[in-house]
This record gives sequence, structure tokens and C-alpha cells, in this order.
Amino acid sequence: MEEVRVFPLSCVVQNYAWGKVGQDSEVAKLVVGGDPQAVIESGKPYAELWMGAHPKGDALIKDNRISQRTLGQWIADYPGCLGSKVKDTFQGQLPFLFKVLSVNTALSIQAHPNRELAAKLHAQFPEHYPDNNHKPEMAIALTQFEGLCGFRPVEEIIGFLKAVPEFHALVGNEASDELQSSVGNPGRISLALKKCFSRMMNCEKKVFVDQLNMLVKRVSEEAAAGKDTSSSNGELLLRLHSQYPGDIGCFSIYFLNRIVLQPGDAMFLGANEPHAYLSGDCIECMACSDNTVRAGLTPKYIDVNTLCEMLNYSPAPASAKIFPSVQDPSDPCVYLYDPPVPDFTVMRIQIPSSVKQYTVSPLDCAGILLVIQGEASATSAAALADMMLQRGSVLFISANESVTLQVTSSTGMTMFRACCLL
Repeated sequence: MEEVRVFPLSCVVQNYAWGKVGQDSEVAKLVVGGDPQAVIESGKPYAELWMGAHPKGDALIKDNRISQRTLGQWIADYPGCLGSKVKDTFQGQLPFLFKVLSVNTALSIQAHPNRELAAKLHAQFPEHYPDNNHKPEMAIALTQFEGLCGFRPVEEIIGFLKAVPEFHALVGNEASDELQSSVGNPGRISLALKKCFSRMMNCEKKVFVDQLNMLVKRVSEEAAAGKDTSSSNGELLLRLHSQYPGDIGCFSIYFLNRIVLQPGDAMFLGANEPHAYLSGDCIECMACSDNTVRAGLTPKYIDVNTLCEMLNYSPAPASAKIFPSVQDPSDPCVYLYDPPVPDFTVMRIQIPSSVKQYTVSPLDCAGILLVIQGEASATSAAALADMMLQRGSVLFISANESVTLQVTSSTGMTMFRACCLL
């Protein structure tokens, strides 16, 4: 039924082991908000909510006048809903996958391939790389959100090589000296950094496990004696080791920036950028792909050679990774997170308590709207019936359609809208 071009979605939950458990999870809270009948199991992790049409998590349509069961089926039948530019550019596919993540224990250290490498990996190893698309992504904090992202400034890495003998032992004298002598020469820095990281990642298992055990023992004793362990990044080391004992990824904290985002802050992760989410809740948007090359903090397949070859070895401070939002000049309620890729843009819509009627404006592309806080009655010429929106509600909005909200909550509303602004 093509006349209904705005409709609610019931979205897929992924219960990955690293997710927050039961009602502690923002994902679980949103699921119950959107469907009061939903049952949340107290011992189960609720890690990700997938809002989109990816085959691994195709959203169900919550409108019984529509014969198609899922959003993917509906878009396949009515690709015009994407808007002509998006339809033509992305071959009739929704180009993004929109998510909420609730992170309890660290996700694997990983990077996502660019388009060229994704196609090659998918052709060679389809069991590990399920599609041929790139996967740039952006995380926007809902609560305080912590992650590792990108290589630290070289001076910091050299500082850890001096202060942490166990780390130095894995990298080795030759690579460490090369890194130190490359300072001031950007071309040489990248090569030296690649050598250092590759040496560590290719270390024999027994060697790195022995060094890690020595390091953990030393830092634990220092912490117990009340000493400052920050020169060894002690607090984070012990936390990651308790989650992934004996894992090479515990040493990556000496190479990668630790970033703490406050609610509303974002970080953008381009192709080949090493990263790992550590804790907190976030909105995430990415190109529609599930390709990941892993490097540690994981029981899953680790493709060390591919990873070491592909990474972006450009050191930069943590502050350079934080991605600002920009207020929309035509609507003061909208803050745009517009990354340097065509596949997706995210808007944060913050309706103040003084505003009781608000129009979600039409765009020339399809979008997905998620309510984080507040309630409203929604009407649209393309919906054929009023819809009640509350925390956890998810709406699909076809290109060129608007939705008018009568806000009923006294504290205003917070929503996020994913779209593709070509």
C-alpha cells in the first residue's frame, strides 16, 4: 500500500554478550517504551537496537494496512520512497543502518574496510566479511560514553614505551627506536607506527600472555599500595584485563586514544580507523554494512595481517576525534551531525517545553525517527491515521513527507533522525 508513506516500525534487538543487562540497558528501556507488551529478561544482555533494512535486522512494519512485513520488503516494492537522488545513487537501497548501543563490557578493537578492500575481502572470505560495502560510522553519546579511537600522538606512545617495560618488550627495541627517531617527519612516523603496531600484534601468544600477566601483577600491586598507576594507564588496563584476560587487545590502550563523550558529543570513525567502544549508551549510524576487521578484546576471528595492512597510521590527539554538531540555521530545534561521507547524516531534534506544536520537516530522502524522551500525537497526510509517539517509538518517513507533532509531555522532546542528505 503505497499511499501510507509514514509508518511505525518494530525494530530488531541484538543480544550480544557485551551489552548492558536487563533494565540497565538503554536498548531494553527503549524497547519497552515503544512496546509496553515487550518482556525484558533480567539476566539477558540487550546490546543493540537495529533500525533499518539490513538483512540481519530488517525492521517489522507496525501498520496492518501494509501487506509487506518488513521495511526491506516495502522499500524493494516502493523504491521511490527513498527519494530520487538516494534511489539512483544507492541502487534502490536504504544507504544507512541506524542503531542504539548499550555497552557494558568492551567491544572488540576493530576497523572497517573502505569500499575497495570490502569488495576484495568479501570475495575472498565471505564467511568473515558478509557484504561488499564500506562501513564508516558515527557514535553520538546518550549517556557518558567511553571509547578508544585512532592512534595517539606519537609523544604519548613513546611515553608509554618508556614507562611500561612490558609494552616495550612486545614492540621491541628496533621498532621503538625507529618511532622515536621519526618524530617531526610525518611520512616516517606512519611507517614507524605501523611497524610498532604490527610487531605487537604478531607477537607469539606465550610471549604476550607472559608480559601481560607481569604487567597486570605489577599494576595491581601498585594500585593496592595506593600508588598512581596513570603512567601505565592502570585503571583501564585492569578493567579490560578483567573482561578479556590474556587478550592482546589489552596492550592497544598504549597505542589508541581514550575518548570520553558527554551526552550529545559525537565521534566519527572513517574507513581504516582503529577503535573500540568501552562503556555507555549511544546512538550510532553507519553505512549499511556489517563488515568488521578485528584486532583484539574478542573471542571472534582476528585477521591480524589484513588489520595491520589496512589501518590509518595517522596519529592525532583525542580532541581531534570529537565531531561537533551544528545548529540548523532554518530550525533552532535541529542539530546536524553531518560526517564527511554521503551515506548518512543524523539530526538531533530537541523540542523545548515551551513548544507544543512542531513539524518534522520534509527532506528529499527517506529517514528514520527515534524518540528518546517525551510524548506527542503525530499526524501526517502520508500516514492516514494519527500515531502516538513516546520514548522508544520509531517512525519511517518517506522522502518529501512531513509529520506534525502535538507535544503532550511537559518537558519537551528529544528525538534523533537518520537520513541521507545528498
